[in-house]
Amino acid sequence: MLKKRLFWLTVWGAAFGYIEAAIVIYLRHLYYPDGFAFPVVFVESGIAVVELLREAVTLLFMWAVAALAFRSLQNRVAAFMILFGTWDIFYYVFLKIFLNWPASLMTWDILFMLPLPWVGPVWAPVLVSMALIYAGFIILRMDEKGTPMKMGRCFWMLEIAAGAVIVLSFLIPGQVVWKEAIPTHFPWYLFWAGYLAGIGAFKVKMLRKKTWTWS
Repeated sequence: MLKKRLFWLTVWGAAFGYIEAAIVIYLRHLYYPDGFAFPVVFVESGIAVVELLREAVTLLFMWAVAALAFRSLQNRVAAFMILFGTWDIFYYVFLKIFLNWPASLMTWDILFMLPLPWVGPVWAPVLVSMALIYAGFIILRMDEKGTPMKMGRCFWMLEIAAGAVIVLSFLIPGQVVWKEAIPTHFPWYLFWAGYLAGIGAFKVKMLRKKTWTWS
């Protein structure tokens, strides 16, 4: 049953990644006919509001699917992580297929706009997405094996703090959007601090549980 759910979660995430890429392709043809590049083009307020709401609704769609797929809150969060990671990775895959963009994983991109612009090289969100997929998979698999990971308050506080540091690493270069400038520096020390802290805490929690394999 879990394999089937994971398959369809992956399919849904990839399909929604295509939809996201299609929307961005349309927007780039309208506002960046010569190809996307910094500094960004400011759109009219009405379109900006629509775009911000679209991002919020995208997250709501993912949570709705996760909520339909699983009953417990922890498993829903794990499913959401898998959906988000798959969606984000395939978004870049389809942009590469149709626009031959990004040129490399070092290419800068606007990652998100809520509540403020998130900016960073493509490799950074891809690494985060891979970690989300991995963690989500582990949580669901261990639950199916009858050895669910019990997330205590301290664990969640650490993971939230690690995530906040990663977000901060995107928000700092995101300030260039308002200044209509070109980003040149990414605070990698913040990103790696949050990333490794989050993965490390999860790995320690995971290793305390019984070893599992596919059967």
